[in-house]
Amino acid sequence: MTLKEKSDLIKQQCHQLGFDLCGIVPAEELREEKKFLQWWLSQGYHGEMKYMERNLDKRTNPALLVPNARSIIIGLINYFPATKLKLKHYKISKYAWGQDYHFVVKKRLWALLKFINENIQTANGRAFSDSAPVLEQALAVRAGLGWIGKNSLLITKKGSYFFIGELIVDIELAYDTPFIKNFCGSCTACIQACPTQAIIKPKVVDARKCISYLTIEKRGDFDQPVNLHGRVFGCDICQDVCPWNKKAIPTKIPEFTPKKQLEDLTDEKLEKLTKQEFKQIFKKTPVERTGYKGLMRNIKAQQFYPLNGQQQDD
Repeated sequence: MTLKEKSDLIKQQCHQLGFDLCGIVPAEELREEKKFLQWWLSQGYHGEMKYMERNLDKRTNPALLVPNARSIIIGLINYFPATKLKLKHYKISKYAWGQDYHFVVKKRLWALLKFINENIQTANGRAFSDSAPVLEQALAVRAGLGWIGKNSLLITKKGSYFFIGELIVDIELAYDTPFIKNFCGSCTACIQACPTQAIIKPKVVDARKCISYLTIEKRGDFDQPVNLHGRVFGCDICQDVCPWNKKAIPTKIPEFTPKKQLEDLTDEKLEKLTKQEFKQIFKKTPVERTGYKGLMRNIKAQQFYPLNGQQQDD
């Protein structure tokens, strides 16, 4: 079996496992991306996310994560919801409506590794999905799956509502080539739509201003009143306005279908949510990350900026 035949077989299995896009790149250092990351950190744009400062070598050289690493298989899974929540004013980011993607994506990657061992050749590897110091978006770009938009997110010709997963293995494969062109063109919709001006220039986000950061990563009470524009967990504004997301189609992954309890949650119920109800509704979802206390903090923060119904619709 040639390297190309091996890679083609792997990609076919990726699609069988539910990945919408798949690419393969060599496990090598990301030198240019490392320079940008070092600059971004030096500006303090990462805020309280001190973990971004750690494991810089591993973060920019994925080969260090797996002994004798040779190849990285990158898979993208669409999570765009097929339904809407009943919430009117309060908003929860779409990626958090279903089961925690870390486990959903990695489960499929481990299944892919098993397939490789049973059908192609013996291989050792590790699966990741936003669960280790890996520059996932940079790898996806190198695999030709998309480009980095002005909102700093990975955008594909099918939109940007995708989770990224990587399987780093110790076998050689045939590799893909990246897109040459960035297809954002002169569009600045995401920059203009960001209500906190967190996108300070194309591809550069100051996390300290980002609503997603404020509602998820920011710990403790807010130092001063902050306008979250109805968002209580994450933010989709810069994605919702992206023209490429007009092409978004509903996910086929059953795990990303919201629980009935979450789908039926109303603004009034959310405001009166008890800790026990929080556990029942958000168990095994990304919302667990912020915890009950953090979610209620985000809800209470809205009192300083009365909702006017003008928030970006889902």
